Order: sequence, then C-alpha cells, then structure tokens
Amino acid sequence: MENTGTIRLGNENFEFPIIVGTEGEKALDTRTLRAKSGCITFDEGYGNTGSCMSDITFIDGENGILRHRGYPIEQLAENSSFLETAMLVIYGELPSEENLRAFRQQVRKNSSIHTGMHSHFDGFPSGAHPMAILSSMLNSLGAYYPEMSSNDREQDLAHFDETAALLISKVRTIAAMTYRMKMGLPFVYPADKRYTGNFLHMMFSEPYNEYVDDHGAGKALDLFLMLHADHEQNCSTSTVRMVASGGANLFASVSAGVCALWGPSHGGANMAVIKMLEEIHAAGDDGSRFIEAAKKGEAKLMGFGHRVYKNYDPRAKILGKSAESILESIGMEDPLLDIARRLEQAALEDDYFISRKLYPNVDFYSGLILKAIGIPVEMFTVMFAIGRMPGWIANWKEIAENPKSRIHRPRQIYTGSTKRDYLALDQR
Repeated sequence: MENTGTIRLGNENFEFPIIVGTEGEKALDTRTLRAKSGCITFDEGYGNTGSCMSDITFIDGENGILRHRGYPIEQLAENSSFLETAMLVIYGELPSEENLRAFRQQVRKNSSIHTGMHSHFDGFPSGAHPMAILSSMLNSLGAYYPEMSSNDREQDLAHFDETAALLISKVRTIAAMTYRMKMGLPFVYPADKRYTGNFLHMMFSEPYNEYVDDHGAGKALDLFLMLHADHEQNCSTSTVRMVASGGANLFASVSAGVCALWGPSHGGANMAVIKMLEEIHAAGDDGSRFIEAAKKGEAKLMGFGHRVYKNYDPRAKILGKSAESILESIGMEDPLLDIARRLEQAALEDDYFISRKLYPNVDFYSGLILKAIGIPVEMFTVMFAIGRMPGWIANWKEIAENPKSRIHRPRQIYTGSTKRDYLALDQR
C-alpha cells in the first residue's frame, strides 16, 4: 500500500504521508502543505478534514456502524448502562465490578451542588432557556472547585477522576433544578438512588408525593443517555476540543460544549421532530400527505438524514424499539408514534428517500421517549447534554494528556477589501 500521496499544483508535485487508522480509514497528512507550497486547503464545514486522531469512537456512516473503544453500540445498548459506558468512553476499557461500584459511589456522593449556587438560579428570568442556564451554571461550578479548574494542565489532570465523576453527577442535578426553577417549584434534594432514578426523583418528586417509576422510565432514560454518550467529532465535541486546546479547564470546556449543542441543527433537532409530528397530527394527516409534500420540496422532513450516516443510524433502530416499549408500559397511545412509524416506513421503501439516503437518525425517536417520560420539550437539548457529558470529558482528556497538543487555529481564505487608506471623518 502506498504510504504517501501527491498533490500537484501547477507544474510542481508535493508529497505527503498517508495516515491509516485502525479501521482502515486513510488521511492525507497535509500539515506541511503551506510551508511547502504556500497554499492551504479549503474545506468549509470541515466535512473532509480530519481535525485530530482519537481512540474514543469509530463511525462508519456508509454502513451504519458506531463503536465506542471498539465495542458496537448494539452490544452496549443490550448489556451495559450509561455509567458503565461513560467509564468505557472516558477511560478506554470496560470497568471491573469493583471500579464500576466505586465510580457509581463517587457519582452518588457528588449529587448535591453547593448551597451558594442555589441563589444563582434567582438571577435568571423565568423565561430563560434551560441551555443558557446549564452552560452558565456549569462554568460557575468550577469556581467552587478551584483545585480542579486552575487552567494548569498538570494540576487539572491530577484531579481528573474526581472532576469527571463530579460533572457527570452534577449536570443532572443542575438540569433538574433548572426545570424546578422554571416551573416555580421548590428544589428537590438528591436521594440515595441510581443515576436516572435520582434525576427523575429530583425532577418530579414533591414533599407530599414521592415520584415512583413503575413504567420503566428510568431504564428508557438510561438507554437514551447511553446512546448519546459520544459521537466522534460533532459540532459540540469539536468545540470542547477547541477550547481545551487553549489550556482551558474541564468546566469551561464542557460549558462551551453546551453552547455549541444548543443550536437547532445539532442538539435541538429532536425538538424539531416533535414539532413536525405535532403539526402533522394537528392537520389531520397520518403522515401520507406530509410525505408527498416533502418529496415536492414543500415541507421539511426533520429527523431524517445525517451529516455522517448514509445508512440507518444504528441508535435510531435501538430507540425506535425503546419508544414502543415505554409507551406500551405506560399504557399511552401516542398518535405521534403512529405518524413516526409511517414516516419511517416511507424512508425505508420509497425510492425518493432511499436514493437520497434519508434514513431516520437518533433525533427521530428520542423526542418521543422524552415526551413519554414527562420531560418538557424545551428540556430536550439539556437531556442531550447530560448524555453527551462523558464524550466531552473523554475528548478533553485526550487533548490535556497529549504533550504535543497545539492550540487549534484554523486558517481562512480572506475575501474582504484589499488595502485601503484611512479617510478622515469629514471626508467620508
């Protein structure tokens, strides 16, 4: 196999090494292109640019494959849990029973946030978006743990294990408190429960009415979080790495990740799916008319297609079954699920969708599951952030532990005015 590639510019050839990943992916290493030729590459949106080498997650979009540290997502969804998968993503190996128990205990003991932070919620108007609150609170959290947020790489890494467990624990507490604040309800303190059970308790319990999960909501939520744990170099994860490359601590980096996730084209997509399904239902359509409108370009189909996957998103397959299970357990007949199934069937059978590789993605069913559990739509992206926290932490760790890591600084193609002379105010 050739281990070099050639770029020809004018009459001159330039050779560059070819990097081959463990799954056979090939990349032309153009790090010396500008020095050798005076040119840079232009790849708007970075669709064909490898920004890093990572050991965490492998995606084969053409064949619908997703693996964390080599383990297929289907096997993890069947056998693992969110916290176990979080440890796998962060540390590289499935934990022993003893290590998993210790991690769970560390997460459990870090559930509460400092009482000084309670007053922070009072500073937000009731109409503030939950993602704005989450990002602000995560950044503020670092101020209460100066030994973990020093921006001194060596010191922050020395406290990494504690910080990772702390963030995974407290992000759901902050999320639950955000919901309670916006609803005008008193905060509910954490209890001695498992990860998702504790979150649902803090969200929905009242002093006079303890939340009881008798429909499998905790199990469905655990699966949702696990399936969002990491997804390679998406917008928010790339943002975390970008911020981390400047030496920023873990709190600041994941706070930036929350801001990147907030966008409707990234973490907000599952909200758009629910809105689409509700509009179809309100119009008295079972999905058939909408499908025809979408094919004519008269309606936008949300939850289909993916920047990376050109096949069925494996997470969507898993969540589709989970949506049916949780709705059946609750005894809830959601007409939106029937519409979703009809849209899915069209995508799998209609040449229009097949030729354009428009298959359901993870956002297509995740909103239905969250809605069934009782999570309000404006909290959907917050739930995504809770699930993605392990991936952000793992990617920060890769940057922080790399002694050769350089600050990320993309180039640009300048298209503005050429040199101009300054004109005094009275001459303009």
